[in-house]
Amino acid sequence: MHTSPTPRRWSRRPALWVWLGFLAVAAGIAARSHYVADLTAFLPTAPTAEQAAMLDQLTSGSAARLVLIGIEGGSAEKRAAASRRLGAELRASGEFDSVNNGDTAPWQAAGEFLFQHRYQLSPAVAAERFTVEGLRAAIDETVSLLGTPAGSMIKPILFRDPTGETARMAEAMLPERGPASVGGVWASRTTERAVLVAVTHAEGSDIDGQERALGAVNMRFAALGDPELRLVVTGPASFAVSSRARIKSEVERLAIAGSVLVVALLLVAFGTLRSLAIAVLPVASGVLAGISAVSLGFGQVHGMTLGFGTTLIGEAVDYAIYYLIQARRRPAGGTAISAAANGTPASASSEPATITRATPYGAPAGGPAASTAPAPSDSAETGAAHWIRDSWPTVRLGLLTSICGFAALIFAGFPGLAQLGVFSVAGLAAAALTTRFVFPVLAPNGAPGTALRARLGHLTGRATAALPRARVPCLVLTALAVVALVLLPSPWRGELSGLSPVSPAEIERDAELRADVGAADAGTLVVLSAASEAAALAAAEAAGRRLDRLVEAGALQGYDSPARMLPSPQTQRQRLAALPDAATLRERLAQATVDGPIAAARLEPFIADVDAARRLAPLDRAAIEQTPLRTAVDAMLIGGHDGKPWRALLSLHAPPRGIDTAAVRKALADVPGAQIVDTKRELDAIYAGYLQRALLQAGVGAVAVLALLALYLRSWRRLVGIAQPIGAAVLIVLAVLTASGVALGILHLVGLLLVVAIGSNYALFFDSLRETGSADADTLASLLLANLTAVTSFVLLALSSMPVLKAIGLVVAPGTFACLLLSAAFVHERAAPAATRAGERA
Repeated sequence: MHTSPTPRRWSRRPALWVWLGFLAVAAGIAARSHYVADLTAFLPTAPTAEQAAMLDQLTSGSAARLVLIGIEGGSAEKRAAASRRLGAELRASGEFDSVNNGDTAPWQAAGEFLFQHRYQLSPAVAAERFTVEGLRAAIDETVSLLGTPAGSMIKPILFRDPTGETARMAEAMLPERGPASVGGVWASRTTERAVLVAVTHAEGSDIDGQERALGAVNMRFAALGDPELRLVVTGPASFAVSSRARIKSEVERLAIAGSVLVVALLLVAFGTLRSLAIAVLPVASGVLAGISAVSLGFGQVHGMTLGFGTTLIGEAVDYAIYYLIQARRRPAGGTAISAAANGTPASASSEPATITRATPYGAPAGGPAASTAPAPSDSAETGAAHWIRDSWPTVRLGLLTSICGFAALIFAGFPGLAQLGVFSVAGLAAAALTTRFVFPVLAPNGAPGTALRARLGHLTGRATAALPRARVPCLVLTALAVVALVLLPSPWRGELSGLSPVSPAEIERDAELRADVGAADAGTLVVLSAASEAAALAAAEAAGRRLDRLVEAGALQGYDSPARMLPSPQTQRQRLAALPDAATLRERLAQATVDGPIAAARLEPFIADVDAARRLAPLDRAAIEQTPLRTAVDAMLIGGHDGKPWRALLSLHAPPRGIDTAAVRKALADVPGAQIVDTKRELDAIYAGYLQRALLQAGVGAVAVLALLALYLRSWRRLVGIAQPIGAAVLIVLAVLTASGVALGILHLVGLLLVVAIGSNYALFFDSLRETGSADADTLASLLLANLTAVTSFVLLALSSMPVLKAIGLVVAPGTFACLLLSAAFVHERAAPAATRAGERA
């Protein structure tokens, strides 16, 4: 006995309220979520020792907070004045830990502090330097500098620093490859450009903070009010901010374009705005559920994950299409494809009307696969009840196979990949559940009217009748794809940089400014791990002594070390211990200055400074907090925290023939905790491991999908029939991309998972039609319309300028279309007659 439509509909009202509550909560979480765009989310959570050292620099070091600023146009005087003013205002803004442009004014405040500690920081300080002969040679050398450009700095402090420790200290602190100086500020050696180097106060992962810092640069430069000057900004901080903005803009553009096209298709198919509005609800539910799940699980949402959310438009709307078309109120005799395929209403057909009902999956093996019975006499049964009984089991099984495939990504060991898995599982589940429980309330009888659905059913019916005859050519094509994949080089050679939305022009501009300021890319690093700050600096000194020999031999052009800026406490104590007491120094000076350019009596300030220095304590990072040295040291010395060791980073400068890492490794063999990190090689290794892990997880997901299908279908014949078109589509798409020379990476793999997720629905519906022995016109129309919306959405992604979305679109657009065609082609012979008859009648 059936209840009336109204009570049934009201009995399901709680599902509607639960769904609305879910949307409200999910929307609130999405609005408060933190969105990031850096690639560190796609780095391993369990790296090797070398990778861990590099990742610390990428995530915690000042390299991730670097901003390179160029001022172009105008005259050299205008650029220099603008550089000084902009530098001063950025230092006062509070957004930067340091701003350097060659202007010595910022050092003046710290000058007295550094001058006071020159005997700890100068590498020339040794006991031999303060003998009679050492003092005579040092004084003569210092006096000889008075006639050079450095004389203006030396003359005011000559009687306090006759041995020239200030000059030695400055030389040690200068970078190996410093920028040129024009008008008292840094400038490019090759281009008419003033250059500045800034380090943001915000951490590299704080993109909002870095965006504020970059906003301060733009605002203060605009305040200069000189139209002749142009601002150029680059560096990791700029990349992170621009990438997030680009991702957001691209996602919005694609979402709008995809929505317009999908809406147009749905409007043509359904013919009513109400049905159209209902059709987009699973998409909204899926995207909000995905964002909320990722935000709650990871604390942030990567821009690539958000971009991936646009792909749900292509799949989540399929659930709505299946329901709205298949759940239409059935006439007293059902809908035969013979009539619908010809565009004729079922009531006008001369065929006796029957309803063909598939046995739900999981029926005992050997039992009846389908039953044909007269239509129920109770015409009050809603289309929703019909759909839940006959079609929902197929949709549910397709959902479960999709979840099995994407769930494997969650355990891949990479946060970014795990985000994609969580987003997909949560989004697809929410979209399907919205269709199952909300649509029966909002549209208990599906979409009213037929619009072009009859024509879609007719077109699909004809194709379904013809495609089984192409099974052999399809099998041959699949075999050729397998041969191509075996013979051609492996296409799985994508690089981590392929995930970045940074354009080649931006990378080129960054390289130019790095060359201007002498900031080398982190090509090869010597990483020294230690338990404390002092131990790390001592290790850097030990490594430096060995690297000096390689520099002398020409194996290295040079290197940067934090110990040059901040010597270890042990070295500082040794230098201070080398200073003689006041009486001894006075006696030695008297002998060293005989017949010299400076009388000993004038050097009493020097004696007083040396005597005061003997009582100083060693400097550490905390002591230089308020000096420009701190930023330079922080770039090469990473503090230990949360169980991580301290790390000193020595950047090697390659000679023209490149760095012989084997020679460097041999030279540092006796330095405890020393590691040689080739940044590009390590990044390649990270991505290779990333890709291998993802391939393995995808394989596990494929096995899980097959196991699930086998459990539900309980028929090897049906399992093979469903797996055939999906596997063939994947192989053909892979072969075409491989033959085209496309380097496949992790995003292409995610695209293949989407092909399996979407294509499994087509295969399962064709399997259901095969088991019933007839092809329902509404079901066929829904399959074609779902495929058109999916392909349209993914074609737009394939046209995207972002590598992340382009890779997915290139795989999924042809893959899903191939799945539909191959699913129809691999229909078993005993199902073909019904489709054939439909095509003949049409």
